[in-house]
Amino acid sequence: MPNIDPAAELKAKIRTIRDWPKPGVNFRDVTTLFQDPEAFRILVESIAWDATRLGVNLIAAVDARGFILGGALAYQLHRPFMLVRKKGKLPFRTVGADYALEYGSASIEIHADACKPGDRVLIVDDLIATGGTVLAATSLIKSLGAEVVGVAAIIDLPELGGSDRLRAAGLRVHAICSFTEAE
Repeated sequence: MPNIDPAAELKAKIRTIRDWPKPGVNFRDVTTLFQDPEAFRILVESIAWDATRLGVNLIAAVDARGFILGGALAYQLHRPFMLVRKKGKLPFRTVGADYALEYGSASIEIHADACKPGDRVLIVDDLIATGGTVLAATSLIKSLGAEVVGVAAIIDLPELGGSDRLRAAGLRVHAICSFTEAE
């Protein structure tokens, strides 16, 4: 039986859409990976294994594709699930942060009671580009006294420098695969 590289198999399931949402951006569409039940299972189990080793007791997922992976991961691990949402989308008292994207800027919020001191949080998103979203989420989580023990993503875009920024901030990064701009 041949050795199969799960990262390569998962990467092959991801569709690239050139020049979207604006010219020069290569959008990495993970919905094609989510449509394959076996690939989605392998993805969730890979991140769950790593999260277990880190002693994670809370999953935080970033709006919106991160919710899909984060919800499945929280279910798999039997852990609470925290939403990191775009500004104005949460109904209760929130704390928020502004940050830069690779092609603009945005604001995120979490509920003020979403985590507490002693929580060991894993932040989950579909991809790491500039790292701005995850760094903003990290600052919000830390402001409530919790510890961010790692970041998990399906895709790393290393040429945009986000994973390096996250590591420089002391975060452990687990990305399943990476894409260069040329791919």
